[in-house]
Amino acid sequence: MTLHTYRAGDDGLPVVLLHGFPLDHRMWDAAAAALPGGRAVHAVDLPGTPGSADDLPEPGLEASADLVAADLRAAGVDRAVVAGLSMGGYVALALAERHPELVAALGLVDTKSTADTDEARANRLRVAAAVEDGRTVEPVRPMATALLGESSRGARAHLVDVLGDWIDEQPPAGVAWSQRAMAARPDRTDVLRAFAGPVQVVVGDEDTITPVEGAKHMVAAAQDAQLVVVARSGHMSALEDPAAVAAALGDLAQRADATTA
Repeated sequence: MTLHTYRAGDDGLPVVLLHGFPLDHRMWDAAAAALPGGRAVHAVDLPGTPGSADDLPEPGLEASADLVAADLRAAGVDRAVVAGLSMGGYVALALAERHPELVAALGLVDTKSTADTDEARANRLRVAAAVEDGRTVEPVRPMATALLGESSRGARAHLVDVLGDWIDEQPPAGVAWSQRAMAARPDRTDVLRAFAGPVQVVVGDEDTITPVEGAKHMVAAAQDAQLVVVARSGHMSALEDPAAVAAALGDLAQRADATTA
C-alpha cells in the first residue's frame, strides 16, 4: 500500500481517507483539497490498487485494515479521524474493530455497516471470476456511470470519463481481490454500535448503491452520530460535491478534537 499525504499540519487530529471500489486515492483529491483547517490529511491506496497489487494476502478487508494500521504507525500516526467511502467505509469499520486505538472518529461516506445479501455476494464472486479469467477490468467498467447520481450524469457528465480512466488503470487481479474481500465481509453494525467516538454518516440523496435508508440505519446504531445528506449526488458524493463532503468531514474532525482536548 501507499500512504499519500495531501497536507502536513498539526492543528488537530489528522484525517485519513480510504477510497471506494474500483478506484484509488485519487477519488479524494478534490475533497482533500477542500478540507478546512490546518490539520494533516492523508489517503491510503488499499490492496489491489496500482502499486499495491503484488503479493496480495487472502482476500479479506481485515487484511486491508491491518495494512492501513501498519502504514499509519510507520508514518507516526497513532490516532486519527478515519473516513471511508463505500469499500473504504467497510475498511474503516474493520479498522475500528481491529485497531480501535487508532480511530478517534469515523466518517462513513456512501457506505453501509451490513454484510452483502446472498445475491450481492454471488454477483461479486461472479464479477471477480470474470475479471480474473479475462484479465480485464471491462466487467466493472460500467460502474463509471452507475456510481454517479442522475444529476451528475446530466450536469457533470465529464465525471463519467474521469471515473472510467481511473477504473481502466486498476489491475484486474486487484479488482478481483477487492470483490472477493468485500463479499467475505461480515455485518459490522455491532462494531459501530460499540464505537464511542463521534461518527459522521454522509450519503448522496441519489445514491442507489448504498441508499439513504442504510445511512439512517448506521446513525441509529451509533452512539454519537450525525447524518449529512448531500443533494444531487450519488454514490461518489466526495467526487460529485467535494465541498459538501469536505465540510461534513471537517465538522467531524472538530468534534473529534473536542473529545480529545
